[in-house]
Amino acid sequence: MRLFVSEGAPGCLPVLAAAGRARGRAELLISTVGPEDCVVPFLTRPKVPVLQLDSGNYLFSTSAICRYFFLLSGWEQDDLTNQWLEWEATELQPALSAALYYLVVQGKKGEDVLGSVRRALTHIDHSLSRQNCPFLAGETESLADIVLWGALYPLLQDPAYLPEELSALHSWFQTLSTQEPCQRAAETVLKQQGVLALRPYLQKQPQPSPAEGRAVTNEPEEEELATLSEEEIAMAVTAWEKGLESLPPLRPQQNPVLPVTGERNVLITSALPYVNNVPHLGNIIGCVLSADVFARYSRLRQWNTLYLCGTDEYGTATETKAVEEGLTPQEICDKYHVIHADIYRWFNISFDTFGRTTTPQQTKITQDIFQRLLTRGFVLQDTVEQLRCEHCARFLADRFVEGVCPFCGYEEARGDQCDKCGKLINAVELKKPQCKVCRSCPVVQSTHHLFLDLPKLEKRLEEWLGRTLPGSDWTPNARFITRSWLRDGLKPRCITRDLKWGTPVPLEGFEDKVFYVWFDATIGYLSITANYTDQWERWWKNPEQVDLYQFMAKDNVPFHGIVFPCSALGAEDNYTLVSHLIATEYLNYEDGKFSKSRGVGVFGDMAQDTGIPADIWRFYLLYIRPEGQDSAFSWTDLLLKNNSELLNNLGNFINRAGMFVSKFFGGYVPEMVLTPDDQRLLAHVTLELQHYHQLLEKVRIRDALRSILTISRHGNQYIQVNEPWKRIKGSEADRQRAGTVTGLAVNIAALLSVMLQPYMPTVSATIQAQLQLPPPACSILLTNFLCTLPAGHQIGTVSPLFQKLENDQIESLRQRFGGGQLEETFDLKAKTSPKPTVIETVTTAGPQQIQALMDEVTKQGNIVRELKAQKADKNQVAAEVAKLLDLKKQLAVAEGKPPEAPKGKKKK
Repeated sequence: MRLFVSEGAPGCLPVLAAAGRARGRAELLISTVGPEDCVVPFLTRPKVPVLQLDSGNYLFSTSAICRYFFLLSGWEQDDLTNQWLEWEATELQPALSAALYYLVVQGKKGEDVLGSVRRALTHIDHSLSRQNCPFLAGETESLADIVLWGALYPLLQDPAYLPEELSALHSWFQTLSTQEPCQRAAETVLKQQGVLALRPYLQKQPQPSPAEGRAVTNEPEEEELATLSEEEIAMAVTAWEKGLESLPPLRPQQNPVLPVTGERNVLITSALPYVNNVPHLGNIIGCVLSADVFARYSRLRQWNTLYLCGTDEYGTATETKAVEEGLTPQEICDKYHVIHADIYRWFNISFDTFGRTTTPQQTKITQDIFQRLLTRGFVLQDTVEQLRCEHCARFLADRFVEGVCPFCGYEEARGDQCDKCGKLINAVELKKPQCKVCRSCPVVQSTHHLFLDLPKLEKRLEEWLGRTLPGSDWTPNARFITRSWLRDGLKPRCITRDLKWGTPVPLEGFEDKVFYVWFDATIGYLSITANYTDQWERWWKNPEQVDLYQFMAKDNVPFHGIVFPCSALGAEDNYTLVSHLIATEYLNYEDGKFSKSRGVGVFGDMAQDTGIPADIWRFYLLYIRPEGQDSAFSWTDLLLKNNSELLNNLGNFINRAGMFVSKFFGGYVPEMVLTPDDQRLLAHVTLELQHYHQLLEKVRIRDALRSILTISRHGNQYIQVNEPWKRIKGSEADRQRAGTVTGLAVNIAALLSVMLQPYMPTVSATIQAQLQLPPPACSILLTNFLCTLPAGHQIGTVSPLFQKLENDQIESLRQRFGGGQLEETFDLKAKTSPKPTVIETVTTAGPQQIQALMDEVTKQGNIVRELKAQKADKNQVAAEVAKLLDLKKQLAVAEGKPPEAPKGKKKK
């Protein structure tokens, strides 16, 4: 056989990838020809790729060639693959050809390119998510995967055209793109030029005409509805008609919540926050809020659920905070435990118990685990060198030493871990170490400590991970971090510290030491449960019946994925270990990091003073949840998401649906006579609901929120197209149609109220009260869309759910939480100076304050440059320039310099 390909011909990508998979199955010669070479003698125009068979016959369809190579590999044809190939030829290729032409030939960018292909990409993403399989036709790669990958690769290899929200598509594309046959195919065809390699080919193609097809309407996308089978529609209608009677009885409430044999028992923890810190938005989304969504969802599924958290109260951090505030460590813990509890209460976090680690139960359980490890030979003793601050007269805990990372050179690495490269550090390895309390240089001294013998436990850990990870929902970053630790080889880990405030070490010769906080902090989950119920072992020594989900930011993965499992495995006491380790990336604030000292960022105790309701904060934090990569809080984006997604989309639909019932039908749900189009909408909503379930079962919290908004958009489109406000004034048939549309819409609103409950519990309860949703329907969410508001049901008073956020309101908050408090101080000092020329009174600004202003100047300068580059409105540019000049004046005053005089334009 001989395969003819050409550089820059997009059809050659899937063909070469398929040929690579079939390598060795038959003798194949690959020849590269020019774009003008006629390979097939009976064709009048050049055509590649072409496969010349040994019989002398030619195949010159990309799909046909790929199919031939797959058949050589022993692949068996199936209907689903054939459907995908037909869809690729009729739907994907026209849209993709237009997108590539706009990008490469016409030089268009962004949505001008993506717009023509977005619907097709969404269709692939939804199909992958709905099947819950890694590939288009099932668990293994098929012909359809290679053909679609080859078609999409020239566009999607640029991340700008692979929408972040299409996570299933993203995962599928990355999986295929990293395979060797696909990589070789891309190198051969694109020659490291990317999509520009296709320019000669595309320039010879006719210019694509504007998308023909259906007229633009507000109906749900037709291609998505077209994927529905008659069976799916019939099943959706049957489930709808059963209504409330198909709801199972509510689980009886337990107090305390304990595992039940034969039920799914879900134990959920969120990482214990340090008691001495007020949590910022990143802390809240990384741990407690993410876990709360999953806990609320678990309860809606009628799973037997216990959700716990508490404050981590031992360690040097607490001792130091106590010194700063002139209190005892216990008083500090008491004070800040209340602050944490109040913050989480305001954010409506649904803990079953919120405890603390400074309890007798913590001491008892920690010492028991330690004694079991000691008697089994998993504890070592050794003399170690440790940093001691002579000025503070104490050995320094790792987190109270800062210096230059010995691995990557990061200048603000902590004494236990570098936040930049993620590697664990021994504090004495830091270059240029400093005491974080007094900034003096500590000295190295020897001290005797205990170590957990992790190398001795490594085999047990590997075996446990081998049983746990397959089929689990550990996040990719949790898997990667855990595997990287094991790849580098485990090392003994120190578990004691020279402190007073901590769990005492029950061993002779170590009476003056306490356990290192990261040995016993994770044991805090057990002791908090023990303070909640004396039957705590039914949760924590019951791995056969308990599913443990643990939520945290990625920096906590080593302690939950390595250290605590090793401690529990070594203790040999049948402890429940984590089944699903859910780790987020980091949430940043605007263009930088949260900083309490610099007044940058929103902290938990400040959010309630903004006038923005807790549910709006919850919604936005979950919308931008850093699931696959770091994300950033943005005031502008918060305004946009509130006003577009909540006010104009979700709130608008639910309010209209309820108002139509009140206004046109006296507050009673009208009779519904479903047409085939209505039945298709039922099935479409059902599929989106099932997609929501699939995502939340996999703890893809951010993506599942999109399903709610998608259903709401379809509801808005359904109302808009059918215009019940007009039909109610028409014939009897029109009035009946208005009733059906209104009844179906208000039932979709009822469904959304339950789907929203994990995300926005107060809004959810408000909708349910307005619609007078029957109590059983408020507490259970099935996988089918039910008619929960039948004809004749009376609803309550309907009112708007959301308020518009205004630009000036958001700008004021941006200034307030962007170090604006410091700017106000400088303004005040400047205004109260006796004479404009006397600047000595403001020369006392500290380096942190000056740095904060310098950061603001840099940030504002970037804004001005960006606006100028975009040729924005002159008035807008002038306003931002004025802000920049004002910031520069404040900086000059803070630095003790005379403000620069305004620069005038030179006369010509």
